[in-house]
Amino acid sequence: MKVEQISVFLENKPGGLEYVTRVLRDAEINIRALSLADTSDFGILRLIVNDIDTAEKTLQSKGLTVRRTSVVAVEVPDHPGGLHSIIEVLSGKDINVEYTYAFVERSGENALIIFRVDRTDEAIDVLQENGFTVLPGNRVYQL
Repeated sequence: MKVEQISVFLENKPGGLEYVTRVLRDAEINIRALSLADTSDFGILRLIVNDIDTAEKTLQSKGLTVRRTSVVAVEVPDHPGGLHSIIEVLSGKDINVEYTYAFVERSGENALIIFRVDRTDEAIDVLQENGFTVLPGNRVYQL
């Protein structure tokens, strides 16, 4: 049920993001979701792609620093309080949400949100026990 994402560390300067997206385009990698956070000196581009192995190898071959991490993809009820209901369940079990970002597509009547938490396996169990739909990586990569 885990989803793998790659994080690419970029120098915060013009052309950095363009370079990564060009490299992925040339390798025929489809970006399914992304988040970009920056500081004055560098940025962290987090990506969910359709072929993580090829993306990781291709980016590393271009001299970029790339890391894999596990995240959780959860269908979030698309109504006021939907996101809160998930956060409330995780918080109730002292599971820390380190960051989150939205997925680019919708799944049925729900939005899809990516969560990075401090205890991934426990978070998946708790969410499923509370009736939330956690999507496996192979489904997310193909959405």
